[in-house]
Amino acid sequence: MSGFRRAPRERPDRPPVGYKIARPMLSADGTGLGFRGVSLGGDIVYGPLDDARCGYERRHRPPSRWCACGFYCLHDAGAAIELGCATEYRDTVLLEVAVLGAYLRHERGMRFERQRVRRVHFPRCACGRASEGVVDTGEGVLGWRAITGSCAACAGHRALLRFDAYARLAGPETVTTCDERLAPPAPALPRVGSLSLDPGAPGQDGTDALVPQLAAEAALLQARLDWFQLQLGKLTGQGES
Repeated sequence: MSGFRRAPRERPDRPPVGYKIARPMLSADGTGLGFRGVSLGGDIVYGPLDDARCGYERRHRPPSRWCACGFYCLHDAGAAIELGCATEYRDTVLLEVAVLGAYLRHERGMRFERQRVRRVHFPRCACGRASEGVVDTGEGVLGWRAITGSCAACAGHRALLRFDAYARLAGPETVTTCDERLAPPAPALPRVGSLSLDPGAPGQDGTDALVPQLAAEAALLQARLDWFQLQLGKLTGQGES
């Protein structure tokens, strides 16, 4: 044991800063912000100022050297941005966090006990324009709605929570911006065989967007009818020449 050397204890003058990706959330009543992690404990929603909880539900204080729990962050913002390019993480935002409480350093970043979210960087809107606020994605977990960045045009009839109002929910120490470096989420693809009768679709009264959808739906129904008539003809012998 004579060769064992304990890591030096750090006493920084100010909290270290790190970068991470997370899935942004908005509380059911619209008054609180939350974030979900992308790895261990991804089902836990934590606030802008919060303590880490053990994802294995063990009764110890994170970060433990004998467990993988605790908040994680990277030293370099570029490394976090690269991580957010992965398909499974395209619904995330980039967070700049102040590392509070006990922490453990590793090669690329830190694992720590408590954090304060200082900056929230949203990607561009799926259309490519700069995001102006956040909208409900239609997904979520109990008590929390998943949100994403959007421009005002794409928000359409959906309620757009502007970035300044969004940041106020986190407190005066948090800034929210659209970051051009971040990859925007993939645009939603239309579902084959489904028809939206949303009156708020693009167009003065929704008819501009509705006409091509009706035409496509009619063509699909006609093709199905022709197929059924062909099969019926084969069964009754009328389709044979």
